[in-house]
Amino acid sequence: MPGGRYLPDSLGSVPDPFDPPGEAWTPVSPRLRGARRLVVAAAAAGVLVASVVAGQLSGLEVVAAAGVVLGGAGAVWGWVWAARSVRAWGYAERDDDLLVRHGLLFRELVVVPYGRMQFVDVRAGPLARAFGLASVELHTAAARTDAHIPGLGLAEATWLRDRLAERGEARSAGL
Repeated sequence: MPGGRYLPDSLGSVPDPFDPPGEAWTPVSPRLRGARRLVVAAAAAGVLVASVVAGQLSGLEVVAAAGVVLGGAGAVWGWVWAARSVRAWGYAERDDDLLVRHGLLFRELVVVPYGRMQFVDVRAGPLARAFGLASVELHTAAARTDAHIPGLGLAEATWLRDRLAERGEARSAGL
């Protein structure tokens, strides 16, 4: 890696910046897909009901038909999006930092050095708790390097919070 840059390999390709080679990525729970699909289904049902009511009140059946088509198309798109977006989430623990990646259209890789972590939160709203899920949120002095990992099982979220807090304390003790 001369000059701090990755050089193309023998085939001329450059390594994927969102998938560093040699990292063991831990995926989020597949139950997150179900939670997101429930939100999509509720939104689609809301659009369908609103469009039918609007069509009945206005006397225009085309309004109801358009709502049914848009709501159905949105539900299909959301169903597929939920599965793909959950597969895009992952984290990898390295010796000195934690990597968090996510995103389909706009991909993001956040590198959080353990020594920069100020505190680690575990959060779970009502829907997440119903699915047995929680999110781990990492906070640093620089807001831009804050990261969160949604859709972890409760035991995994607790374990990861404690592990990251321990690693953060160990790294910051040497400062």
